[in-house]
Amino acid sequence: MINTLSAGIRELAANFYTKPRCEAEKEQDARTGKSKSKEISLAKARIAAAAAGLVPAKVFRQLLCQERRRSERSRKCFLLMLVRAKSAPEADRPALERVAGLLGAVIRETDILGWFETGVSAGVIFNELGGANLSAALESIEGKVLAAVPAVWKSAMQISFYAFPECLLNNSAPDPEIYPDLFELSGKKKTSLAIKRAIDVMGSALALIFLSPVLAVLALIIKLTSPGPVFFRQERLGHFQAPFVFLKFRSMYAATGEEIHKEFVRNFIAGRAEPRSDGDRKAVYKLTNDPRVTWIGKVMRRTSLDELPQFWNVFKGEMSLVGPRPPIRYEIEAYDVWHRRRLIEAKPGITGLWQVHGRSKTTFDEMVRLDLQYSKTRSPLLDLKILLQTPRAVFSGDGAY
Repeated sequence: MINTLSAGIRELAANFYTKPRCEAEKEQDARTGKSKSKEISLAKARIAAAAAGLVPAKVFRQLLCQERRRSERSRKCFLLMLVRAKSAPEADRPALERVAGLLGAVIRETDILGWFETGVSAGVIFNELGGANLSAALESIEGKVLAAVPAVWKSAMQISFYAFPECLLNNSAPDPEIYPDLFELSGKKKTSLAIKRAIDVMGSALALIFLSPVLAVLALIIKLTSPGPVFFRQERLGHFQAPFVFLKFRSMYAATGEEIHKEFVRNFIAGRAEPRSDGDRKAVYKLTNDPRVTWIGKVMRRTSLDELPQFWNVFKGEMSLVGPRPPIRYEIEAYDVWHRRRLIEAKPGITGLWQVHGRSKTTFDEMVRLDLQYSKTRSPLLDLKILLQTPRAVFSGDGAY
C-alpha cells in the first residue's frame, strides 16, 4: 500500500513537473521576466526531488563517508551507483530527477538515494549486501536498474558503479567518488596544505644544503666499506597509493634477499610478532641483529642518518617532512582495510607522531592509529611541534635499529 502510494506521488510529481504551463503563468512571465521563470523551475525541481526521496547532496556525502568507515571495520562491501547526464547535465535535471524517482521504486528500504552533486548526478548507496557475491550482486542491481529506466533515457544517461573496499584491494588509486571528503578540499584546508608544502620545500632545501658535508662523508664510508651502490632505491607507495622511488643510504650488504623482512612484516601487521630485546635496551617490534646490515649501516640506523636522502623525496613532492612512513608494496598486501587509510588521508613523511611518540615500541595497529590521529588533527603548527621533537627522538636512539 505504501509503495503504491509512493509511486503515485512520484508519478504525480513528475506529471506536475512536465505539465504545460498555463496561460496565466506565461502572462506572468512576460511581466516579470526570466528571473521569475527560474524561480518557478527551481520550485518544481525541489518538489520533484522531494517526491523522489532524494537526500540532499551534503547529507548524501556524509552518509557515504559513514558507510565507508563502517565497511572498513566490518569488511562488508557496499556499492555506490551514480547516474549522470552524458551532456549538459544542468539542462537534463528534470530527466535526472525522473530517473531517480524510478530508481526509488526498485531499491530496498535500507538503500540510500540522493544527490551526489545537486542537479548534476544522483546516487544510490547499496549497503548491507551481506555475504552475497559482489559480481552477482552488481549484475542483479544493474539488471533491475536498466529494466526500470526507459530506453529513451538510457541513451542520455551514464550509469557508473563503484565497489568498496574492492577499489582499494587492487592497490590502485582510490576513486574520488568514494572519498569526496578527501578530494574536495575547503578553502581552509587548501591554505593549510599550501603552507605545509612551503615548509616542506624550504625545509628540505635547507637540509640538503647544510647537511651536504655529512651526506658526502657517509657516501664515502659506504662506498669504501662494502661493495655496491651508495643509495638504496626502492619502490614505495605514497599518497593515494601512488608509487614512487624511495631513497635511503644503503645500510645492508648488496644483493640481500627480502624474505626475512617479508616474514617479519606479515607477522607484525597481523599482530603475531613478539617484541624483541637487545641487551639492556627496551623490547621493540623491530628486526634486531639483522645479519644483512653492515657495521656502518647499524650506526646509521641507530641515528636515523640513513634517512637523510629522503629530503630529496620531500623536495620533489613525493613525501613531506611530517607524515606516515611510506610502505613497501608487499606490506600493504597484508593490511586490513582500515590500515590503508594511513596512505589515503596524508602524504608520507620522514617523521611523524609514531616516530616521536612510540617508534618501534608500538604494535602495528597502534602505529596506524597514531598516523590517523595525525591526519585528523594535522596543521602547520602540529608539524612544527613534531619537527622540534624529532631531534630528541633521533639522538636518544630509543626504538631505533
